[in-house]
Amino acid sequence: MERAHGSGPLRKREYDEDDVRVRPGKGSRPRTRIRPAHEDAVEGFVVAVDRGRYTTLVEPERAKGSAAKRRQQASRLVVAMKARELGRKGIVVGDRVALVGDVSGQPDTLARVVRVEPRTSMLRRSADDTDDTDGIERPVVANADQLVIVTALADPPPRPRMIDRMLVAAFDAEIDALLCLTKSDLAPPDELVALYEPLGVPHVVVRKGGALDELRELLTGRISVLVGHSGVGKSTLVNSLVPDANRAVSHVNAVTGRGRHTSTSAVALELPEGGWIIDTPGVRSFGLAHVSVETVLASFPDLVEGTVACPKGCTHLADGCALDAWAAQGHADPARLESLRRLLSSREGAPDDPA
Repeated sequence: MERAHGSGPLRKREYDEDDVRVRPGKGSRPRTRIRPAHEDAVEGFVVAVDRGRYTTLVEPERAKGSAAKRRQQASRLVVAMKARELGRKGIVVGDRVALVGDVSGQPDTLARVVRVEPRTSMLRRSADDTDDTDGIERPVVANADQLVIVTALADPPPRPRMIDRMLVAAFDAEIDALLCLTKSDLAPPDELVALYEPLGVPHVVVRKGGALDELRELLTGRISVLVGHSGVGKSTLVNSLVPDANRAVSHVNAVTGRGRHTSTSAVALELPEGGWIIDTPGVRSFGLAHVSVETVLASFPDLVEGTVACPKGCTHLADGCALDAWAAQGHADPARLESLRRLLSSREGAPDDPA
């Protein structure tokens, strides 16, 4: 009850919502599932990732009108950051993304990645090959259609178990595999070629200072990922295939027989003849924890039928596997069965022993 100065009788004051002051709390803005369509977004191809900044290649649009107007402008590199609406969704080299904002590519400009297009393939790095301790496998490269496994024939010696893991990763991602054997001037390729001949994996042999015509032909028009241990000559190959790449070259330690990791981040490089190669840092292992026995077995159609008689839960590695009898009866090449079991063993993270 209150009485205003010089007013009439006492009356009760009436309050309404305008008299109530509420301080808005953090995050009190109502959320909505409706997101902008970004119909004006332009398409970009992620060629490099560096501390939350994504370098993307944007192709020019075809202009309409006279012949002069139809001339295409040069492709441009646009640096972008990830929009908040994407949340924790990762973006890796090889991703095709939608960009909005300043997509001019001018210095000191920054666009936004608002959408990551569906991926056709994905290569992962295993949890024990990262600095993270959360046990999560990390995507490395997206949308590649060929995995080029670069291995030296000597200095450092070949590591078949590492090659096996790379092949499993290629089979799982449903991309083609290619063996690129370097330093053939130091050792012959015959033994290693014979080891992988039952798998039908194509190979190319190169040597220091030798021609790369065969390799160029196999890379042209494709998106190829180059993987391999440090010191095998991967960066030297990249510098020869893409003269402007300027990838650092390492030397092999004479005591340990291992190279030093010179490439620190994945980067996509355009080939003069057409196509892309994605150079990756030296890797110790590929993430195979997600790969099932059935996925590996699917790459051996000549052995699949023989597993019908296997006991339930058969790993195809222990005694009692029906594949032994299947191969002994001549239904499959024993070398193929040996290759299958070698690849299945590689899923367990067996050490990559030298040949």
